[in-house]
Amino acid sequence: MDSEFLIRMTFYVCSALAVIFLAEALYLGVIAPMRSRRAINKRLSVQSEVSGGEQAMLRLKAQRGIDDRDLSVMGGLRKMLVQSGLTINLGRFLMIVALACSVLVTGLLVLTTLPMWVSIAVGLAVGIGLPLFVVRYIRNKRRAAFQAQLPDALDVVVRSLRSGHPVPTALTLVGREMPDPIGSEFGLTTDELTYGLDLPRALQNLAGRVGVSDMSLLVTAVSLQSSAGGNLGEVLENLSRVLRERFQLKRKVRSLSAEGRFSAYGLTILPPAIALAIYFPNPRYYSDVWHLPTFQLVMGGLIVWKILGDLMIYKMINFKF
Repeated sequence: MDSEFLIRMTFYVCSALAVIFLAEALYLGVIAPMRSRRAINKRLSVQSEVSGGEQAMLRLKAQRGIDDRDLSVMGGLRKMLVQSGLTINLGRFLMIVALACSVLVTGLLVLTTLPMWVSIAVGLAVGIGLPLFVVRYIRNKRRAAFQAQLPDALDVVVRSLRSGHPVPTALTLVGREMPDPIGSEFGLTTDELTYGLDLPRALQNLAGRVGVSDMSLLVTAVSLQSSAGGNLGEVLENLSRVLRERFQLKRKVRSLSAEGRFSAYGLTILPPAIALAIYFPNPRYYSDVWHLPTFQLVMGGLIVWKILGDLMIYKMINFKF
């Protein structure tokens, strides 16, 4: 018995190691090269495909649905798509949402025994909520990456200014030397400067495209320097130091609140997971009582309390800086 147990455990350990090595091989051979290719500055890639800088700027704006719209008055959903960096406009996104809703509603009506109104409600909720969640997640990741790169970009600008270069040249250096997302965004800013916009307006457009609150400090500093003069290099150096310290504080707070966040994720996912685990092996467990008013009232109350609890947990673990 001991030898059989030892052989079995050895087999399990070897199988686990094989899976780990396979995952690492896939990561190093497929995922890592794809990430490195995606890290290349997208603006520089587009410029290599067209003949002029203005055409590259117009193509990048058209891909993201910016065109000549004023980002300060742009609607919430359109602005979220722009800030996510996705090459998708509002019309295409709405088509994706409509297709997802139709597929989910049809699948629930055909493959499950749920009541029609429940299938329609669940299909519409998931079909609308899931794309919005994905775009919001991508936007937040892009914002976080931009915030992490911003102090380094300001250091590049400061060094360029101390070398005697003007501000547009320093911004051009950031757009040429740094990867996405900050490389393409600063590159678009320098393109706008080249083709007619003044510096404060171009930086305001940059702040609207990324949706990072720290950009307001940069816009204010450059606007004051443009109107009143002063040592912009020293101002940006102090701003870079403040942003870096603020970023470190934010990371520390996130590490201290990690337990609360993972508890919130578990408490949010657990009730639907248990309901699905009960429903699929035994669909009649719920279908036999769907029509009862008492069951509908209790389920409605539970859903409301669940949403209120998730909102309270979100407020407890969400910190704004």
